Amino acid sequence: MPAALVGGRWAAVPILVLAVAFLLFFRDPSRPPPAEPGAVVSPADGRVLVAGPAVAEAAPPGAWQQISIFLSPLDVHVNRVPASGTITRVDFRPGRFLPAYHADADRLNERSEIWLDHEGQTVVFRQVVGALARRVVCRLASGRRVAAGERFGVMKFGSRMDVFLPVTATLCVEAGNRVKAGVTIVARFGDAPGRGPSAGA
Repeated sequence: MPAALVGGRWAAVPILVLAVAFLLFFRDPSRPPPAEPGAVVSPADGRVLVAGPAVAEAAPPGAWQQISIFLSPLDVHVNRVPASGTITRVDFRPGRFLPAYHADADRLNERSEIWLDHEGQTVVFRQVVGALARRVVCRLASGRRVAAGERFGVMKFGSRMDVFLPVTATLCVEAGNRVKAGVTIVARFGDAPGRGPSAGA
């Protein structure tokens, strides 16, 4: 067999590996959300970094609980709405490109921030870029009605998702847990409305 032909075959291997990697990265599996009233589903696949009282420097004004999820390049990167309700605000904030797992990434990195009203309770969730993920896609707009588990955007390559919930919500995950977007219940709303700050603030 000619050496040039053998070399050509080996040269195709990196291209094939890259193609498979992109197919895995952009996969979008069907995931019916759990039919449980008051459940908050994970908006992203990945590993939980933070689950508890919000990091004051990174959270919106007021009292919140926080769940932060780190997405590796191998995770599904299609994002899903964590709870049903009405979108009240969508902000894009330019910033840095620290690694998504960095402690300061949630307050310094570029991100999209979405505010949602769920029956009088406010949820804020953020698509945060990382060192590799330099672009996030958010297809939501203020005034839109959404359902828990609905697809709303994508983060390209390793990145991070932060969720801020009322203090009356019960968290169902802890740091180190693996979660799946639209499937894993990460929290449950309290029986009484626990309002975060007004979405118009």
